Amino acid sequence: MRIRAITGFIDPGWPIETEFIAKTAQCLKDCRSALQDAGFEVQTLRIATPPPSEMSTPVTPAERPDLARRLEAEIFIQGIDYAAIGPVLPHEPDGFRILPKVLAATDTVFSSGLYADPTVGLSLTAARACAQAIHEISSIGDDGFGNLRFAALVNVPSGVPFFPAAYHRGGPPSVAIATESADLAVSVVKDADSSQSAKKKLIAAIETHAANLVRVTDAIASDHDFRFLGTDFSFAPYPETQRSIGTALEAIGASSFGQSGSAAAAAFLTDCLDSARFQRTGFCGLFLPVLEDTVLAARASEGILTISDLLLYSTLCGTGLDTIPLPGNASIEALTGLLLDLGAIGLRHTKPLTARLMPIPGKSAGDDVHFDFPYFADSRVMLLPDAPLTGLLDNSDMLDIGPYKFE
Repeated sequence: MRIRAITGFIDPGWPIETEFIAKTAQCLKDCRSALQDAGFEVQTLRIATPPPSEMSTPVTPAERPDLARRLEAEIFIQGIDYAAIGPVLPHEPDGFRILPKVLAATDTVFSSGLYADPTVGLSLTAARACAQAIHEISSIGDDGFGNLRFAALVNVPSGVPFFPAAYHRGGPPSVAIATESADLAVSVVKDADSSQSAKKKLIAAIETHAANLVRVTDAIASDHDFRFLGTDFSFAPYPETQRSIGTALEAIGASSFGQSGSAAAAAFLTDCLDSARFQRTGFCGLFLPVLEDTVLAARASEGILTISDLLLYSTLCGTGLDTIPLPGNASIEALTGLLLDLGAIGLRHTKPLTARLMPIPGKSAGDDVHFDFPYFADSRVMLLPDAPLTGLLDNSDMLDIGPYKFE
């Protein structure tokens, strides 16, 4: 198991308070040193801000590319790897329109757009604005890689340490940990002789690692007057077979992930996470990022794993649609429809979900996908049918969708 990120949640001020960035960087570096001394490999240090409109000095949409550039410069000076500017909120049309410029202005800054949560419902306007942003961001460069740094959000709270979903929302500066722990699931389930023993061992392993993370990080954060939010202990993968969540799912018994039994295998792993006791923040769920996982990328390439499958798993256990390679000519209508479906799932099931959709210019469904990026596996472009929205879904209304009730 590795630590994907130690993320600090701060309001950097506007103009940016450089001394506070330096203080945050020192806290994160001290956390990293202590965790490395405890035997954990730490990949990145990150910071996340509030939504720009909610910062102590609100940042107008027109100023946000400059905010991104200045934040990128400061984190480079301080040795922080990445920053996330908090999400555009549903009522900010100009904020969505400026997102492509925010990402085009930087290389290490991420952002997001919130289009559905219980307080506002499912915003058709914001969903379409996210789709428009995805479409425009795909043209930054010639490979569609820009959408790695953007996610559309459903029900995602503050305090998630994974990017692009991370953001701060009030309270003191804080720290949280994001794990890369798919290999932990692989090591437990591949040698298990029963589901009961596998569950018991996996829960014990999660709790042991999480307790060690809390023991080390909480004390360091407190010394710097930061609050430790907890660990987002999610089964995030890396594109190697032994660090693939697909490997774990198929070891449980799904012959090829995407075929019958896959939902049951995925729900089993998520139930283990739900049953473990530790200080939680963020998703604490099952990540199914197609391009970040060797097995998932292969199953998508073979046509076994589809977008419809991934939507199904989002209803049960997944955290949404992540690093999905799509045709470069995917229409705004098709992207909007996909976001609406994901938003409805999140609201009905009271789940935090994200969509990181990656239209690839010049590519069609079935074409090979290769990025010169160590966190991505090779795959093929997935099919996204181009079906227009009509009727009640083709307007600027808000869909008031409540959670499922059973009595």
